[in-house]
Amino acid sequence: MAKAELLAPAGNFEKLKAALYFGADAVYLGGKNFSLRSYADNFDEEGLAEAVAYAHARGKKVYVTANIFAKNADFSLLGDYFAYLSHVGADAALVTDAGVFSAAKKAAPNLPLHISTQANTTNKYAAKFWRDEGAERVVLARELSLAEIREIRDFCPDLQLEAFVHGAMCISYSGRCLLSNYLAGRDSNRGECVQACRWKYFLRAEGKQGEISAEEDGRGTYLLNSKDLNMSAYLAQLEEAGVDSFKIEGRMKSAYYVATVVNAYRRLMDGNMSAAQAEEELAKAAHREYTTAYAFGENGQTVNYADSQAAGTHVYTANVVEGGVFPLVEMRNRFRVGDELEVLSPGMHFNKIFAVGRMLSEDGEEISDAKLVQQKLRLDCPFALSAGDILRKRQ
Repeated sequence: MAKAELLAPAGNFEKLKAALYFGADAVYLGGKNFSLRSYADNFDEEGLAEAVAYAHARGKKVYVTANIFAKNADFSLLGDYFAYLSHVGADAALVTDAGVFSAAKKAAPNLPLHISTQANTTNKYAAKFWRDEGAERVVLARELSLAEIREIRDFCPDLQLEAFVHGAMCISYSGRCLLSNYLAGRDSNRGECVQACRWKYFLRAEGKQGEISAEEDGRGTYLLNSKDLNMSAYLAQLEEAGVDSFKIEGRMKSAYYVATVVNAYRRLMDGNMSAAQAEEELAKAAHREYTTAYAFGENGQTVNYADSQAAGTHVYTANVVEGGVFPLVEMRNRFRVGDELEVLSPGMHFNKIFAVGRMLSEDGEEISDAKLVQQKLRLDCPFALSAGDILRKRQ
C-alpha cells in the first residue's frame, strides 16, 4: 500500500536490530551528547559508526538526533560532532536550533539536515524557510491536520516531510515543555525530561481544618497525561497529504515494543494486514488510550485521565538467539512447560502459537520453569523459528 519510509526509534543497539529486522526502512538514534533522549542508552562514537555500518549493510538508513536547544558552551564541541557523523556516513542529522543548523552546515556541508519536530514547524512558510536554508527534510509539528500538511506539501514540493504516526504524545506544544525543569530540575529541552506529565496529581488546599487533599473528579487524576498517537488506520490519507516518512516514537521503549509496532506498520504498509488486525496487534504492547490527535482538526479529547499507561495484552517472554525447531532462546519474562507462546516474527510464522514442551538449559539439564532472567534455553517447537524472532504469551 504505502510507499513512504517507515522510520523507527533505536534507543540502543538491541532496539536498532529489532527495528531493522521487523521491517523499518530507517532508524533514528542519539549520540551521548546533544540528543533529547539523554536517558536512553544511546551510542558513543564507536557505537555510532557500528550502527551506521550495520544499517547500511542491510540497505537501511540512520538519522542521528542533535536536537537540543543549544547553549553557548555547546558549540565548542558541535563542529567536531557533525564532522564525525559525516565521516561515519550518517544519512542525516536532526537539529532544532538555528545556531546548531548553521554549525552543522559549516562543519559537515555534505551531511543532510532534518529539522526536528521540536522546531514547531506548523506552517508552509516556515517549511519553505528551512528548505531555502538547505534542509532536506522537516519533521512536522504534531499539531497539524492532514489538510494543513497538504498545504505545506503543495507549497514545498521539493521538501521531504516526516510525520509521527505512532507513540507517546507530549502535553506541551511539540514537546516544548518546562514542567520537568520546574518540578525535578531536569531540562526537558536538553534531553533530561522526567516526564512529569505522566505523574498522578491531586489537589491540595489549606483551610480552617488544616491541609485538605482531594483527588480530581471522576475523569481521573492524570491531568497532563496525553493519549498515545495511533494513525495506523489512516496511512493512505497521510501519504496522499504528502508525507514521505512515517515516524514511530519510542527511543525509551523496550525492544519488544519497537518490534511489535514496527512489525504491525510494516505489514500494514505492505498490504499484509488489515487496519482491524493492526489494532489487535498494537494492543499486545503497553500503551495508553489511542488518539488521532489533530489529524482531522481540533480535538479536545487527547488526555488519558484514567491511568499512566495500560499493560499490553501479551508479555514479552523470550528472544530467539539461534533458529530452528529446537531454538536457543534468551528468557525475558518467566514461562513454564505447558505455557502457550506466540511468535512475533516478520516471517511466515507470525502469530503462530505453540505449547512449551521439553526445555533444556545450556548445560543440557531438563527444566520445567524458566525463571532466571536472561537464561538461555533450548525448547521444542513444531516449526522452525528464526534468530531475531520474539516469543510472547497472553497476560
